[in-house]
Amino acid sequence: MQRRLTLITEIIAPYRIPVFNALSAAGDIDLSVIFLAETDSSRRQWRVYKEEICFAYQVLPAWRRRVAGYNILLNREMCAVLDRLRPEVVVCGGYNYLASWQALRWANRRRIPFMLWSESNARDMRSQFAIVEALKKRFLNGCNGFVVPGRASLEYLRELGVGDRPIFIAPNAVDVDFFSRSSRWARENAADVRRRKGLPERYFLYVGRLVAEKGVFELLEAYVKLGADALGATGLVFVGDGVVRRHLEAKAREKGHGQVRFFGFAQREDLAEFYGLAEALVLPTYSDPWGLVVNEAMACALPVIVSKAAGCVEDLVEEGWNGFVVPPRDVFALSTAMRALHDSTVLRDQMSLRSAERTRANSPKAWAQGMAQAAKAFPARLT
Repeated sequence: MQRRLTLITEIIAPYRIPVFNALSAAGDIDLSVIFLAETDSSRRQWRVYKEEICFAYQVLPAWRRRVAGYNILLNREMCAVLDRLRPEVVVCGGYNYLASWQALRWANRRRIPFMLWSESNARDMRSQFAIVEALKKRFLNGCNGFVVPGRASLEYLRELGVGDRPIFIAPNAVDVDFFSRSSRWARENAADVRRRKGLPERYFLYVGRLVAEKGVFELLEAYVKLGADALGATGLVFVGDGVVRRHLEAKAREKGHGQVRFFGFAQREDLAEFYGLAEALVLPTYSDPWGLVVNEAMACALPVIVSKAAGCVEDLVEEGWNGFVVPPRDVFALSTAMRALHDSTVLRDQMSLRSAERTRANSPKAWAQGMAQAAKAFPARLT
């Protein structure tokens, strides 16, 4: 018998569609997804791939503003939609919107199992604010269980004192087959892709928002420290946009060394080509709940250099095996790791194979299995 699951999340992000499709395809789950908005164009220019959606969904009427750096999103009709869907389990991806609190109250009043799907971890800079932590704990108190992507989030929930309430792991995933297939095509057509995009023969790759807290300035410094021989042979490619882009470009011109190139925001199809020809992905973030670009890069068979602050580290990156883990803000450690990969073709090849192997465990199917297990763990109505 199918379990009616309603999943609440913010936007129709392209990396979520494959995992929701996999869950919908599971015969024991009747999935409905409530999106609080189609997209957030003020932060990212993601295309909305509606033609790929194979699950039932609804986008709530919404009003969004950014005030003093904070994202305010207000919705209508949450309770009315839940009344119509009559879920037996509600899973909510976050607590930072009014609609999430409305859904929590709706479920608690009806004794419907309510679970928080959370990526937060103790290293997340947002966890340093007392008001945020107080609201988070209050929200947690109303939850019957939790779904997390990996070990860092699981340990964080335990530290917050969720007691013996169940925590399920649904490993964060991207469309592994798409990225693997597309990056392989890029390598098979490397000369044409390099010419069309204007890529260096060899390069380290950063993918993500260009904001200081992602460690992009430290990455530029680490690249410059590689030495003249490496700078002459290998470039640094930034794919993404953000508030520090002009400053970062000015810094790169000021340094005047190597081949530093900026390509702006890229949609999913273009991303696979950038990954496919790179030496490695570098994510030197100060704070990141997970870091799905690491999943994407590993699906494209790339070694990865990631800071310890990324939530994905414990689950995806093994020091010296498929990449390197460095302290955030540590330019020397970052440059040393980059130099090690630059100098050894054997090491790069070994790490590439291991990344591709490891990311298979973080597939949409694996995420769907974890989420389905969570959805079936409770009776349809709590006593």
